[in-house]
Amino acid sequence: MECKGYQFWTQADKQGYFYIKDVRPGNYSLYATVPGFIGDYKYEHDITIEPASEINLANITFEPPRSGPTLWEIGIPDRSAAEFNIPDPYPSLVNRLFTDNYANKFRQYGLWERYGDYYPDHDLIYTVGTDNYKDDWFYAHVTRSRNGTYEATTWQIVFQLEDVWTGDYTLQLALASATYAELQVRFNNQTDAPHFSTGLIGKDNAIARHGIHGLYWLFSVDVPSYRLQQGYNTIYLTQSRNWGPFAGVMYDYIRLEGPPPE
Repeated sequence: MECKGYQFWTQADKQGYFYIKDVRPGNYSLYATVPGFIGDYKYEHDITIEPASEINLANITFEPPRSGPTLWEIGIPDRSAAEFNIPDPYPSLVNRLFTDNYANKFRQYGLWERYGDYYPDHDLIYTVGTDNYKDDWFYAHVTRSRNGTYEATTWQIVFQLEDVWTGDYTLQLALASATYAELQVRFNNQTDAPHFSTGLIGKDNAIARHGIHGLYWLFSVDVPSYRLQQGYNTIYLTQSRNWGPFAGVMYDYIRLEGPPPE
């Protein structure tokens, strides 16, 4: 979110070594991300760069957020929604520069409106263990257009628990993008007050700009065990802001973790 100062970037090699050269003198913070893991690394100290200096940081270790064992997961933690169901464009809006490259399939105008075609009367329901996120998880959680207005939408994740353990579960909710959205989370009762809400977040406009990711968001939601039950459970994800077609989020990765081992 910080863009007022200078930024210098590099990519570590397979052994984790990296080198950043030609950095202007000043005080800096060091951040890192690791593909396949949620969260951000931040070095615990500021780094002061002086002219003609060289700094060796020795070993630095990233410990990604985790509270307990994985019970289920949706998606790939890569800060992108590319692995989800990206629909075909409307025939009248096809950009033929990208029709032969699946990696750029999202670069088509009007894809967000295909949600209403896929789900004209009800919202997405995803059953863990049965559905496949590549086919059954729409790439963007957007509003639905109906009679000239836009409706907020609620997606459901249905899953089973053989037992409910004592302690707090954790819902790791990583977003690849958000645009003037508010994501509310409820458990097993859609009419309850939200157990968690992001509040109003995001203005990266990745949905409107035919992108597949924008600014990354990670929310670790504590879930007391009394909110869950043995057997079938449902998580309700409501994108409650309905000001227009581009209000929405793109999910990166969702994971439910059990309570920490004793």
